[in-house]
Amino acid sequence: MKLEYFIAKRLITAKDHKSSISAPIIKIAITAIALGMIMMIVSIATGIGLQQKIRQKVSAFNGHIIISGYNDNNSDVSTKPISIHQNFYPNFKNVEGITHVQAVASKAGIIRTESAFEGIIFKGVGKDYQTDNLNEYLTEGRLPNFKANLNEEVLISQYLCNRLGLKLGDKFVTYFMKEDSEGYNLRNFKIVGIYNSGFQEFDASYVIGDIRHVQRINKWSTEEIGSFEVFVDDFTQIENKGEQVYEEIASTLDSQTIVEKFYYIFEWLKLFDFNIIVILIVMIAVSTINMVVALLVLILERTQMIGILKSLGANNWSVRKIFLYNAAYLIGRGLLWGNLIGIGLLLLQKYFGIIKLNPESYYVNVAPVDINLFYILLLNIGTIVICLLVLLIPSFIITKITPSKSIRFE
Repeated sequence: MKLEYFIAKRLITAKDHKSSISAPIIKIAITAIALGMIMMIVSIATGIGLQQKIRQKVSAFNGHIIISGYNDNNSDVSTKPISIHQNFYPNFKNVEGITHVQAVASKAGIIRTESAFEGIIFKGVGKDYQTDNLNEYLTEGRLPNFKANLNEEVLISQYLCNRLGLKLGDKFVTYFMKEDSEGYNLRNFKIVGIYNSGFQEFDASYVIGDIRHVQRINKWSTEEIGSFEVFVDDFTQIENKGEQVYEEIASTLDSQTIVEKFYYIFEWLKLFDFNIIVILIVMIAVSTINMVVALLVLILERTQMIGILKSLGANNWSVRKIFLYNAAYLIGRGLLWGNLIGIGLLLLQKYFGIIKLNPESYYVNVAPVDINLFYILLLNIGTIVICLLVLLIPSFIITKITPSKSIRFE
């Protein structure tokens, strides 16, 4: 064991050190580091968690990339059909990273009950629909059977059920306007499942059922659909994949990523990255300042010891390392408590959902968290390195202490 480390250890465990003037300052520094780490862990976990959750919800109802006709690109309602026979369907082989392609068609309608009515978008899906995306949001019942013969089964949101006074198993009437003439088409549907995504923009609109209803109402053939929804395996590559998809599809078709379609949501999400960076900078700065003060007090308090070590032949760097080892130990204690409390709070939120959010403002009911051990480890290493590098500056004062004066120092 090196001499510097041995002396630092003795300095840490010394009784007079624990009862000295520096003791409360050191406790404050450890507390500041712990609180700073808690704030950084929580901010990163909640910021990233919220981003991921909202991305997941938007893609669950729209896919990652939407392929449609040019006249249909800016609308959630399918007005003119496109052929289902495309070289990228059902498998998009020309672009790597595409996991699934599904055909859908949407139709605007009005649900009317005895006491209320609501405008909705009936989203028709088929046998290829990826139902795993909706299982997480299913609160009652089951998903409709899209693989059987044409049926009345639909999935509706809890929000619409509350507004219309409907419940699981109820039947309701929906009116669809005719595109080529006056009047309307009437369809009866039965609720077999109720979902709640917490994303009110979708919950207030979407009713999911069989695509063949839309095809019959619009007088389309079974080979005509409204659009294709494409899923990618890596969301961070969505812009690149969107460009590749656009290059591969026919000239009569257009593609649009959900980042482009819902740009206002994703621009809002980018603000979380800025907020996280600000919190990290402020918390590390506060922790570092507290450690600098603690180190300076500790150096002044141990001036006589520094003089004795120098008189015995220790050079400046050896003495500085003693105090840096001591500072590293104090930083480690603060980080240990910060990690334990911070991760504990995240686990409580993840499994019990203690903190609730307003879905109208945040698109989620409960504050989501993403516990990423790699980010936490990187955060700890970064905090230690930055603090120790900054502490090199105040430790320079040791070089100005002379043995003759410091030994007489009181």
